[in-house]
Amino acid sequence: MGKVTKTEEEWQAQLTREEYHVARKAGTERAFTGKYWDTKAPGTYHCVCCGQSLFDSATKYDSGSGWPSFYAPVSDDAVSTREDKSLMMRRVEVLCAVCDAHLGHVFPDGPEPTGQRFCMNSASLDLKPRDDA
Repeated sequence: MGKVTKTEEEWQAQLTREEYHVARKAGTERAFTGKYWDTKAPGTYHCVCCGQSLFDSATKYDSGSGWPSFYAPVSDDAVSTREDKSLMMRRVEVLCAVCDAHLGHVFPDGPEPTGQRFCMNSASLDLKPRDDA
């Protein structure tokens, strides 16, 4: 999938107000309020903006943070990262590699096998369920 770029007006027309605020303006939903923070359904989480496959439910775990947390993306090239110095702290922002949507942040306190905690916003994700029965 090639890079997806749209105007601000196109993103606003496509996304809900909350999705736009979080995914396009690097907002953050409140902990324990997003639709996926405690979801255990099997499936793949996709970017709400462009549909890129980002995380598999098999890597999702309860971090206790109140946000959907994963220990790895579906592939190394599904997401990109950049330094985030906002809020008077140094963090690593996670973006969709295809459309640069803000997904959340990654921290080095996750479980094995990666030791990473991809702490994502539900508003940036779209779960495509699968039947694992």
